[in-house]
Amino acid sequence: MDIEEFWHLVEQARCQVTDPSDANDIANQVTALLATHEPQQILAAQQILWDLMAASYRAPLWAAAYLINGGCSDDGFDYFRGWLIAQGKAAFERVVTDADLLADLPAVRVAAVKGTCLEGEQTLCIAWDAYESATGAELPSDAFTINYPLLDPAWNFDFGDDSRVAARLPRIAALYPE
Repeated sequence: MDIEEFWHLVEQARCQVTDPSDANDIANQVTALLATHEPQQILAAQQILWDLMAASYRAPLWAAAYLINGGCSDDGFDYFRGWLIAQGKAAFERVVTDADLLADLPAVRVAAVKGTCLEGEQTLCIAWDAYESATGAELPSDAFTINYPLLDPAWNFDFGDDSRVAARLPRIAALYPE
């Protein structure tokens, strides 16, 4: 399992669900697809997932998640990034590079109108659940490592400060006026 195979599973799952913005439904489909792989491939997928979580651990994205979800704790940011991974490779890569591009995603626009949160907690469990389904055993506790980068100190301010967030993420802020 490499990162391209991982993204292929996500895209396959996205094609199989009714609502491609429903991260938990996508995660369940990815889990089912991944469970058909050899245990070593499932373990590799676990590491890839957490590498993507580390790559998306960025202050601008956290600020955007805070705005979109009406607040965002540490766990909430994990769930938001799980949702983002479930949106597929193209969306993930664009948004990690520029968090304000979240404003282009239809699911974000719908969430802004409906006032719904964007979370994908189940995405964080895809390898865990697939491994258990495939082997009947729990995923080994040492199945992955994660090294989060330091957050950009230029973003070290209260994300509840709407004017500061709006100045840095104007397109997202326009969808979520004060």
